[in-house]
Amino acid sequence: MKTIALIIAGGTGARMHQDIPKQFLTVNEKPVIVYTLEAFQNHPEIDSIAVVCVEGWEQMLSAYARQFNITKLEHIVPGGENGQGSIRNGVYELEKFFEKDDIVLIHDAIRPMVSAEIISDCIMKTKQYGNAITAIPCAEAMLTTEDGASSEETYSRDKLKRTQTPQGFKLGEICELHREALKKGITGSVASCTLMIEMGKKVFFSEGSEKNIKLTTVDDIDIFKALLISKRSEWLK
Repeated sequence: MKTIALIIAGGTGARMHQDIPKQFLTVNEKPVIVYTLEAFQNHPEIDSIAVVCVEGWEQMLSAYARQFNITKLEHIVPGGENGQGSIRNGVYELEKFFEKDDIVLIHDAIRPMVSAEIISDCIMKTKQYGNAITAIPCAEAMLTTEDGASSEETYSRDKLKRTQTPQGFKLGEICELHREALKKGITGSVASCTLMIEMGKKVFFSEGSEKNIKLTTVDDIDIFKALLISKRSEWLK
């Protein structure tokens, strides 16, 4: 049984207000996507890496892989019309090269702080349950709203999880899920876990972390830089 990391880098990053996709922004002289790739490159249980890449950046991605010695990168796949389409393109491509029982970890390119522990737990839970959704508890007070400006009702945070990536699946099962979703006209699900729920499937959780942030806004980049400094300090101890 092999384990493949499928990195989703098909977005353009409009909320960053930058001319280049956010996954290719440089932080401390290294592109964001390279930090992400290195996390999977350095993990002993990852056998292969595939990237779903935004159009026009495929050659740049290959150049970065050579520059930073990402030797496990074996497949670069075109992005889709949206997130679901990009993931579908990725898993369909992997299906040509790997077995149905192999594990695929679907991960956001813009979550560069994913730890070895998170990856390991996602793999373990996927082997145990058939799928694994990286998640963390909801620590904030939660309010419901109808108009987006006010609230008159709370919702128990104990019943909520904040999902992250990676999200692990058996390759054959996630491919079949996408085929069935297309037949039912489901094409805009925001994540693999939401697609599973929409298709009537049960999902299981693996351990996430508050540090496993998704770089969506400029503020997130500032947090990422601070986390890198903190990580560097730990290495010096």
